[in-house]
Amino acid sequence: MSIPSITSLAFLTPGNFADEDPYTGLEETLQLFEYGERIGFDGAWVRQRHLEHGVGSAAVFLAAAGQRTERVELGTAVIPIGYESPFRLAEDLALADVLSRGRLQAGFSTGMPHAELLGDLVYDGDWRGFDLSYGRIARVVDNLRGDYLGGPDTVIQSPGNTQRPRLQPHDPGLLDRVWYGGGSLRSIRWAAEHGLNLLSGNIVTGEGTDDFTTAQLTLLSAYRRTVSAARPARVALGRVIVPFDSADATTRARYREYAAGRHARTLAPQGRNRTLFAPDVVGTAEQILEQLATDPVVSAVSELRLELPYEFHRGDYEQILHDVRHLIAPELGWRPAGAAAPTAPQVAPPVAARGGAGR
Repeated sequence: MSIPSITSLAFLTPGNFADEDPYTGLEETLQLFEYGERIGFDGAWVRQRHLEHGVGSAAVFLAAAGQRTERVELGTAVIPIGYESPFRLAEDLALADVLSRGRLQAGFSTGMPHAELLGDLVYDGDWRGFDLSYGRIARVVDNLRGDYLGGPDTVIQSPGNTQRPRLQPHDPGLLDRVWYGGGSLRSIRWAAEHGLNLLSGNIVTGEGTDDFTTAQLTLLSAYRRTVSAARPARVALGRVIVPFDSADATTRARYREYAAGRHARTLAPQGRNRTLFAPDVVGTAEQILEQLATDPVVSAVSELRLELPYEFHRGDYEQILHDVRHLIAPELGWRPAGAAAPTAPQVAPPVAARGGAGR
């Protein structure tokens, strides 16, 4: 068994808020980004969710997060492409990236959650015949390239300026920071063929196997065989990891109950698409490290993304980040930026008020 060697540590948060008080939850999510950067995480990611108590526009949220942080990568995992205008989304992402000084990580997926409710609100006319899948993502990427529109003599006039038209602001570096969240062989190969970085989480499609680990290893192998050797592509692995070393007894019991309530879905493929779920990794740091050490997928990647559970409290999230950063990640080979040696796990987690974001 290979020894894990993690060089990049990030977290993904759902961005919860209460229906009657969205500001508090969103503000606490921004504070979590600040906290994660402060204790040394390399990346902070947010989910994009429609019609739910979460971030409906990742580009808007990450533009705000870029003003509250200085170093940490800012990611979205993932933007369901079916609801997006390829050109307008490219504009929003480019603007957020420039405001963050080149820290944006733009992640996409296909599909349209809640399509029957939202499709007619997003589109004028019948959207059911549109390409809402890979082709739409490819159009976003093409727009990010910043090619000039029209012929070589095409110009536009604006006050005090004459220029050739293209997406503005234009930041060519963002093209190298586009990701795809893939869970099937078809999606993995498409991402590799189009030079996108890969997000692989705790959900995959069972193709020829009922075993999650086997399926995910197959996906990673297919991606690496297909991606161009001329372009160093990044692979980030997502896992739900919930250590409770610095949590109180009540919180520990709640974490165990959370994991137990999700265990049944990991026992067999779910639904017509044969969806496979990875077990949540919950326990003490010692127990978690034992599980991760036997996970061959963790040993096959260098970037680990901690997926925070839905509907937890801000204090829970900070405690989880603290314990992972001090007790788990250093044992996986990770070092905070600029550090020459692991940090001793002596720092107590900050005291944060319960409530607000969680319910």
